[in-house]
Amino acid sequence: MDIVTTASLLAKKQKGEKITALTAYDFSTAKLLDEAGVDIALVGDSLGMVVLGYDTTLPVTVEDMLHHTAAVARGVQRAMVVADMPFMSYQISIEQAMANAGRFLQEAGAHAVKLEGGRPMVETISRIVDIGIPVLGHLGYTPQSVHKFGGPRIQGRTESDAARILNDAGALEQAGVFAIVLELVPKELARQVTEAVSVPTIGIGAGPYCDGQVLVTNDLLGLYGEFYPKHAKKYANLSEVILRAFKSYVEEVKSGKFPGPEHSF
Repeated sequence: MDIVTTASLLAKKQKGEKITALTAYDFSTAKLLDEAGVDIALVGDSLGMVVLGYDTTLPVTVEDMLHHTAAVARGVQRAMVVADMPFMSYQISIEQAMANAGRFLQEAGAHAVKLEGGRPMVETISRIVDIGIPVLGHLGYTPQSVHKFGGPRIQGRTESDAARILNDAGALEQAGVFAIVLELVPKELARQVTEAVSVPTIGIGAGPYCDGQVLVTNDLLGLYGEFYPKHAKKYANLSEVILRAFKSYVEEVKSGKFPGPEHSF
C-alpha cells in the first residue's frame, strides 16, 4: 500500500497524474474514501455548513476541527489527512498559528493543515513549514472571507485580479506550501497558475487544467436534495435513498412489522 505524502503528490504532478481529494468529517466516510483510493481526505471547515448547520464556515472552532479531524484520521490508512485551520486560528499572530497547526498533528493525527490567503499569509506559512508542518495553500474564493466577497463569487475575472492570484501562487510556492487549492477561478487562469508553479494545484470550480480536483463529499453524494453548486457533480442522489429508508422504517415500526421474527431474539 502506497501511503500518500507530499513527495508522492509532487511526483504525480511531475508525471502528469491527476490528484484526487474529497472532504471527510467522520470515521465511516473517511474509511470509504480511503478504500476508494482518494489521495487527500480534506477535513474542511465546510463541516460548519454541511455537518453543524451554520450558514458560513466562520463559527467553526479549533475544537470542532480537532474533533472531526481525529475521527477522520482514525478511518484512513493510505490517504493524506489535511485539516482546515478555521477562522481566526492563524490570523492573530504567527505564534498562535504555529501552536494551533501543531495541535492538528499532535492531537488529531492530521498530516498537514490548510490555510486560506495569499501574500499576507506568506510569513505565517513559512514559519509553520519551518517547524515541520506541511501546509496546503488556498487561493481564489476563500470561504472565510465570505463577507468580503459578498458570497461565493468567481475570482480573477479582471486582469488585475488574475495577476494578483498568479503572484500570490508564486509567493505561496516560495513560502513552502506543498500544493495550492484554487477555488472558483476561471479555467484559463487556473491553467496559468498550474503551469507557473512547481507544486500541484487542486481545483474546485477551477476547470480541468489543475493537477487535481477536490469536491465536498456531501455535494458529490447528493445529500442536499435539489441543491448543489454549479461546479459540483452529483455522482449519487443519496438524499432520496436515505429519505425512503427513513420513511420505510417509520411505517414499519408504526405498523408493527419491525422488528419481526427475524430481528428478535
